[in-house]
Amino acid sequence: MITAQPFNYPYDGKLVPAATALLVIDLQEDFLSNTGYFARSGYDPAPLRAILPTVNQLIQKARSVGIQVIHTRQGYRGDLADMTPYEKWRRRQAGLEGTDVLLRSSPGFQLVAELDVGVDDIIVDKTCNSAFTYTELEHILRARGITHLLFSGCTTDVCVHTTLREACDRNFQCLTISDACASGDQYAHDAALYMVTVENGIFGALTDAAAVLEGLARLDGQTL
Repeated sequence: MITAQPFNYPYDGKLVPAATALLVIDLQEDFLSNTGYFARSGYDPAPLRAILPTVNQLIQKARSVGIQVIHTRQGYRGDLADMTPYEKWRRRQAGLEGTDVLLRSSPGFQLVAELDVGVDDIIVDKTCNSAFTYTELEHILRARGITHLLFSGCTTDVCVHTTLREACDRNFQCLTISDACASGDQYAHDAALYMVTVENGIFGALTDAAAVLEGLARLDGQTL
């Protein structure tokens, strides 16, 4: 088990690598670069970039014990056919109309070069905050018998949390890794993490990367 709050994960003590996936949410150029969507919307991407070493540690350890790594990327078609009127309005409000930010045809859509992306990792593309909405994510998880999810990525309060909430409603057992997630708004980040633990873990459990690495090391009898 992995030490966590408000309960150790998973709640029933059955952590099976083949039934577990590490979700790495939206660590793309558009969110982490100084010229992408996030920065051009007035946010500092530095806190997002700061989690990359921790996320890479988790990815490498997850692979070593047989946990599937799944990356997500958010972006729209180049012709904007899948962008809602509301999203187009928000784009205009931010002064981004006519730019290529958050478009799948742009360099900003790609996962950042510093992220450890392996040949056996799965990449799921999405248009919504949740990685479950209009994507094949749930089908992939069910097809592989995955029932337990470890959450990392950005942003804690938006795409990570929205995906987490939907995962809980779909009866996946969820663990959010606090220092492997980040936001451009510290208050929102802290609030999102706190919300995981309320009502006896209504959105699963919360821990840090050190606890995850320690727990995974015990699975294969290795030491950190």
